[in-house]
Amino acid sequence: MTSKGKPSPRKAVSPLSDAQVDRLLQEHVLVDPTRPLPTGPQRNVHPTEIQAQHPKATKALLEACAWVIRRSCRPLAWGLDNIPERGVYICAATHVTEFDVFVPMCAQFQLGRRPRYMAKAELAKLPIVGKWFQLVGMQPVKRRSGQARAIEETSIEILTSGRPLTVWPEGTVTRDPQKWPMSMKNGVGFIALEASRRLGYQIPLYCAVTWGAASINHWFPWPKKNVVMCIDTQLDYSDLLADAESWGTEPPQEYADEIARRVRVRMTEIMADIRGCTRPEGYFDYRSMQEVPEQEPLA
Repeated sequence: MTSKGKPSPRKAVSPLSDAQVDRLLQEHVLVDPTRPLPTGPQRNVHPTEIQAQHPKATKALLEACAWVIRRSCRPLAWGLDNIPERGVYICAATHVTEFDVFVPMCAQFQLGRRPRYMAKAELAKLPIVGKWFQLVGMQPVKRRSGQARAIEETSIEILTSGRPLTVWPEGTVTRDPQKWPMSMKNGVGFIALEASRRLGYQIPLYCAVTWGAASINHWFPWPKKNVVMCIDTQLDYSDLLADAESWGTEPPQEYADEIARRVRVRMTEIMADIRGCTRPEGYFDYRSMQEVPEQEPLA
């Protein structure tokens, strides 16, 4: 079964202009996220994670991935220092194109972290490439399998075992006609809440927003397009953990929905900053395949 609807074509949005990148350069410190230790040599890598993740093979694949990204576009990023040097965290990334998978993962690996990540099980079956994905921490997800709770439990176990986790909460490439973040699955909220309850503290949750790759012609990517990513500061959800002892067997669904809403709203705000335009008033809902009014925050 395939995902419903199709992403809008490249021509639906304009490339990220040099003028807009210049404006971002005045407001942020932009670095190349595909280079080793992109924020500077003072960064301390995580040797335990590196040794646990097939170090030689991972290094080779990382260098190859970084080379492909640089050949396809001009990548820049800010906020990479928000990713901690130690400890677990969740990185929730946009899914405008497949680049939204490779850019944030490449950046985190270059920072010396080795997050596990959830990806559709079909990728694991690809010849050669499927083995590579699993080699560098992929956790296959069988979409529409009716095993949502089992998938979420696996994600929680990754976090409680001491490894960071990257997720794409939209579940598939956005179907918004202008490629804004669409409705999010509440699994990201369930994972964050339940893993935080088990560990006894709020697990840091960061939004990673990538924009510019939607305009790349992957058959002939020249002239190179600008691609900018931001890893935002920690998204707060401590208010939803205040009554964790009274939840029962699992977190309330409305709490998980609220985290998914906060992630989507924050991603949209950051993307509007990168694009240099006003964010839409509503958002695209994947279930109804239409734009709907913005949700009210949970009281």
